[in-house]
Amino acid sequence: MKFSHSLQFNSVPDWSSHYIAYSNLKKLIYTLEQRVNQHATGQPDAESSPLLNGNIEDPDQTFTNALDQELEKIGSFYQLKELEIYGELDHVLKDEDDYEVGQEAFQQEQESVPPGKKTRSASVFKHIGFTRPRRTSTMSRSDDLEEEDEGDSDDDANENTRLRRRSMDGRRKPYEDMAASTDFASSRRRTSVAFDDYNDMSFSALYDEGISLKKRTASIYVSLCELRSFIQLNKTGFSKVLKKYDKIMDRKLKSSYLAEYVDPAYPFLQQTMNNLGTKISQVEVAYARICTKGDVAEAKRELRLHLREHVVWERNTVWREMIGIERKAQAANLGIRGTMLGRETDPTKVRLQGDDMQTEVKEVSTPIGKYRCPRWLVSGTFYTLVAVIAIFMVLLLVPIMEKTEQQNCLALVVFVSLLWATEAIPLFVTSLLVPFLAVILRVVRSDDTHRRLPTKQATTYVFAAMWTPVIMLLLGGFTIAAALSKYNIAKMMATFVLSKAGTKPRTVLLTNMFVAMFASMWISNVAAPVLCFSIIQPILRNLPGDSDMTKALLLGIALSSNIGGAASPIASPQNLIALQNMNPEPSWGVWFFIALPVCIISILLIWLLLLVTFQPGRNTTIVPIRQMKDSFTGVQWFISIVTIVTIILWCLSHQLEPIFGDMGVIAIIPLVLFFGTGILTKEDFNNFLWTIIILAAGGLSLGKSVNSSGLLHTIAESITEGVEGMSLYGVLVVFAALILVVATFISHTVAALIVLPLVQQVGQSMPEPHPNLLVMGSVLMASAAMGLPTSGFPNMTAIMMEDSRTGQRYLQVKHFLTRGVPASLITFVVVITVGYGLMLAVGF
Repeated sequence: MKFSHSLQFNSVPDWSSHYIAYSNLKKLIYTLEQRVNQHATGQPDAESSPLLNGNIEDPDQTFTNALDQELEKIGSFYQLKELEIYGELDHVLKDEDDYEVGQEAFQQEQESVPPGKKTRSASVFKHIGFTRPRRTSTMSRSDDLEEEDEGDSDDDANENTRLRRRSMDGRRKPYEDMAASTDFASSRRRTSVAFDDYNDMSFSALYDEGISLKKRTASIYVSLCELRSFIQLNKTGFSKVLKKYDKIMDRKLKSSYLAEYVDPAYPFLQQTMNNLGTKISQVEVAYARICTKGDVAEAKRELRLHLREHVVWERNTVWREMIGIERKAQAANLGIRGTMLGRETDPTKVRLQGDDMQTEVKEVSTPIGKYRCPRWLVSGTFYTLVAVIAIFMVLLLVPIMEKTEQQNCLALVVFVSLLWATEAIPLFVTSLLVPFLAVILRVVRSDDTHRRLPTKQATTYVFAAMWTPVIMLLLGGFTIAAALSKYNIAKMMATFVLSKAGTKPRTVLLTNMFVAMFASMWISNVAAPVLCFSIIQPILRNLPGDSDMTKALLLGIALSSNIGGAASPIASPQNLIALQNMNPEPSWGVWFFIALPVCIISILLIWLLLLVTFQPGRNTTIVPIRQMKDSFTGVQWFISIVTIVTIILWCLSHQLEPIFGDMGVIAIIPLVLFFGTGILTKEDFNNFLWTIIILAAGGLSLGKSVNSSGLLHTIAESITEGVEGMSLYGVLVVFAALILVVATFISHTVAALIVLPLVQQVGQSMPEPHPNLLVMGSVLMASAAMGLPTSGFPNMTAIMMEDSRTGQRYLQVKHFLTRGVPASLITFVVVITVGYGLMLAVGF
C-alpha cells in the first residue's frame, strides 16, 4: 500500500487536517523538479514560467520551508491534544480511586446487615463480582453487561455518586430518590422492604458508576493509542517525503533535516514516547482493577479489542470501501461488453457520486404501446447471447458431419469460440463450459478403439486435459514474476539500464522499448508495461502533455511489450498453448534461438517507424532516469539465483528429461522455494491471474476434446485439400495472416486457443509434415497483433494513461491505428522471412 493511502487509512478522521500534508509535499517536489529541469535546459515552458525573470530559488530552501510549516503545525496540535488527553486521564484515575473507596465501604456495610439479609445480598454481589478485596473488578465481562454500555454517556460518569455521600460519622445519608432498580431482588419473602430498597439502590448506583468508569477508561485508552499513532505516522511521513525528495531531486537532505529538526521536535522526542507509554500502562492497570480483578494481561487483551472495534467502526469501514473501489477500478474488465446482470465495467459509464440511481427496468416503445421490462432484457449482451445459443442449437440439430460426436463437437467449438470472441460472458466462465458440454454431448472417444466414451470415463478424460505440465509451467512463471516484482528486482534492473540511456530522445525511446521487451519475457506482458510506465513518470512529468515524445514513449513500450510476449515460453499464455500443440516440445534454447532475433529485429523496425512518424527529438529535453541506490539484499540475491537456475533448467529440459520428465516439474522448484521460505505469501498466491489459468485449462480441454472426437482431423483434411499445391511457406503466410487478423480483434490467448490446434493438424496432414513450424510461426504472430487499443493488455494499459495535470489521456485510438497496424505488418514480414529461416534451421 502506498504511504499516502496508509496515512489516510490509519489517521484519526477528526485530526485529518493536522497530519503531515504528504500529498501536497509530493506535488511540491514535482513542481521543484520541473523548475530545476527547465532552468537547467534553458527552455522553460511558456505557460508555467514566471512573468519576471530572476534567479531560481534554492529548491532545498523552498522544500525546507514547507517542511518547517508542517513540523510546527504537527507540534502545536500534539501539545494541545496531549494536554487535553492527559487531563482526562487524571480525572479518570481520580474517579477510579474514589470508586474503589466507595466499593470498600459498600462491602463493610454488607457485613453489618441483619443476619436474614446477608445471604441474599452476598449472593447477588458474588455473582456480579463485588465480593473480593480492594482493587478488584466490579464488573462482569458477560455480553449482557456489554450491551448495557451502549446507552451510557461519558458525560454522565459521576451522576450517581451523590447517592453514596457520607455523613461526618461515615454513615450513608437517607436517600430522597427511591426509584432505583430492584431487578436483583430475591424472590423470598422479605422482612423489611425499605431495607431491601435501600440495599438495591446502593448496588445500582455502584454498578452504574462501574459501567461508566469502564467506558471512560476504554475511551481514554483509545485516545492515547491514537496519539501514539499520530506520532508514528507523522515521523514516518517526514522520512518518506524526504526520501522521495532526495530521490527525485538527487539531493541528500533527509539525514540532516531529520537529525536537526524532526528528531529534536517535542512530539518525536524519545521522552515523549516514553511518557505516552507510561500513561498507557497506567490505563491498563486501572482497567485491570475495575474490570479484570487485577489481571493486567487480560485487561490489555480487552482494551486491544476495544481499540480494534473502534478503529473498524470509526475509520476502517470508510477507507476499506474507498480502497476496494480503487482496486475494482484497476482490475476492471476492459472487454468489449459487460455482463447482463453485473455492474457497468466501462470506466466512462460507471455511476459517480451525485448521479441518479439507474433503474432496473426500462420502458420500451412498440407499435402497440409502451411496455416496461428488465433492463438486461433489452441489452446488447442479452441479444448476443441469444444469437450464440441459437447458432449452437442449429448446429446441434442440422446434420453437417457424418458422425454424431463430430457434429456435437462442431457445435461445441463454434459455441465456445463465439462466446470467447463476443465476451457475452466472462472468458474464464466460457472455459468452464468446455468440460461440461464435452461430457454431456459425449464428444470424447477412446484413443484406442475410437468409440464414444461413457460419461464417467469421458469426465476423467476431459478433466485430465485441464491440468497438465503446461499449467504448472504457467504457475511457475507467475511465481517468478511475483517474486521479481514484489522485491523490486525487476525495477532495479530496469532503472539500471535506463539510467545509462542518457538524454537523447531516440536513445531513450529505444532503451525503454528493449527494457519493456525484456521485462515482458519474465514478469509477463501484463505486468511489464505497468512497471515501465511507472519508471518513466519523471520523464512524463517534465514533458508537455501534448509532447510527441510522450506519445512515442507510451506507444513504444506498449508495442514492445506485445512483441516481448513471444520472446520466452512463459511470457504469455498463448506460448504455453503453443507448447502443448508442438510435438516434440521444443526446449527453451530452441525457442530463444527463433523468437529473440524476430523480436529484436521487429522492435528496431518499429523504433524507426516511431521516429519517422512522431519525430520525438524536436525541441525535446529528457530528464535522465536515476538508478535505484538500494543495495541488493540477501533475499533479492536468493530470488535472482533461484530464477536463473530455474531458467537454465528449463533451457536444458530435453537433456534433463530422464531426471525431471517435463518442464512443468521444474516449475515446482520456484513454487516450493519462494512460498516455502515465506518470500511469497498466501496472499501472493491468491493474487495470481487465476482467470488466465482457468482460460488456458479450458482451452487445453477443448483442444483435447476436438482432437479426440476426430473433428479436428476431418477439418484439417479439408483445409489440406484446399491448400494442396501450396508450398510450406505459402501455408505459413496464410495461417500467420489469419491469426494476425483474429488476434487483432479478440484476445491473443483466445485466438491461440481457437486457431493453434487446427494449425497443428493441418501441418501434420501435409505431405511433408511441419506442424511445429506452422504452430511456432502462428503463435509469434498472435503476440504481434497490436493494431487496436483492445489488442492485448499492453495496449489497454497504454491508452488508459493520463496526464495527472490535466486528466487527459496521452493517446487516442488514432495513434494505434496509424502506428499499431503498420507495426503489426512489420512484424508479420519479419516472422515470414527471418522467423521462417530460423525455424527451418532448427529442423521444424
